[in-house]
Amino acid sequence: MILSGQTIKQFIYDERISITPYKDFSIQPASIDLCLGKHFLVVDDMSTTLLSVNKPANYHEMQVMEGEVITIPPKTFMLGTTFEQIRLPDNLTAFVEGRSSIGRLGVFIQNAGWIDPGFSGQITLELFNANRVPVQLKVGMRVCQLVIAQIDQATEGYSGKYLFQEGATPSRVYMDQDKEEEE
Repeated sequence: MILSGQTIKQFIYDERISITPYKDFSIQPASIDLCLGKHFLVVDDMSTTLLSVNKPANYHEMQVMEGEVITIPPKTFMLGTTFEQIRLPDNLTAFVEGRSSIGRLGVFIQNAGWIDPGFSGQITLELFNANRVPVQLKVGMRVCQLVIAQIDQATEGYSGKYLFQEGATPSRVYMDQDKEEEE
């Protein structure tokens, strides 16, 4: 069951969910809007000839102050982050959807998968400019929606490699447990 905006707001007030900082105007009918943070990563294509699941990628790091603009070049993929820190209890999951208004500019914003029950941290966003022209976004603007759903029973909660992440966090696929089994 997807939570309504009213339920999300109540869960925040009851401290069952934590979204910090929280703004009332971010509550939508069945989601809560999240804002673009100030930390970005772009693959260093000068020193990287191939991305591999077996080793970390090299990135250029960018910090942009709140209210300043980040320019996403044409046909460019970069990692960003939410401004907000979130914490979900062990009986709720969530997923990120880009805001339609941003998508209509040709910028796709998503997260690679579900936000697991028990997750705590900032959410790394995958940003892609599908245009042939640059697109500018302002740090602190609402760029995505967090849709929260209740699961049928509480779990032990997320304890994976992205727990408590801060800022744009690169792929850590090379740390996967199943990698050891393949070798």
